[in-house]
Amino acid sequence: MGSLGIQHYDAFLLACIALNLTPGLDTFYILTRSGREGHAVGLAAALGINAGCLVHTAAAVLGISAILMTSAIAFSVLKYLGAAYLVWIGLRMLFSRTAERQPTVTRGLGLAAAFRQGMLTNVLNPKVALFYLAFLPQFVSMHAAHPQLGLMLLGLSFIGTGMTWSTVLALLGGRIHRLLLAKPQLGQWMDRLCGTVLLGFGVKLALQQRT
Repeated sequence: MGSLGIQHYDAFLLACIALNLTPGLDTFYILTRSGREGHAVGLAAALGINAGCLVHTAAAVLGISAILMTSAIAFSVLKYLGAAYLVWIGLRMLFSRTAERQPTVTRGLGLAAAFRQGMLTNVLNPKVALFYLAFLPQFVSMHAAHPQLGLMLLGLSFIGTGMTWSTVLALLGGRIHRLLLAKPQLGQWMDRLCGTVLLGFGVKLALQQRT
């Protein structure tokens, strides 16, 4: 990996695993979707989130993420879009009708929508973009022959570890889904809880500063 400038790759992988295991919006979203609609939908959500990570990796490699670091306007626009999207999802879960909570009626969601929502919640979070911009270059020498390829490889490695953990979460959520099939009344409370938490994530994102 000399020409790519990658340094301390083993430490990088350990850091990736630790970061992936830290609970956050992605963890909660995957568990929510798989818990309400089954592990297949949870896997679609996980794929969407990691597709968003791929976008952030490409942005970091191309230097686009640097715009968010230097432009308060660009950061604020993306931040408020992401916050509004999370609030919208949360409100839909809070105020969905009882009939819409049936496992076979996914409020117009399902695999494609789970992928799309997962990707958007990730792409519209400027903090993720700044994280990639700050984290990846620490393990790549910019004096190497192909540092951009090194950054891309590190980004893909982070996505690989993240997708592995996301798959575990989706399967775990699938077990919750089977419990909700047996006790559908729990699904109503889960929707309310999850809707409230997503609203909280939206407010938290809206209040975040560009630091």
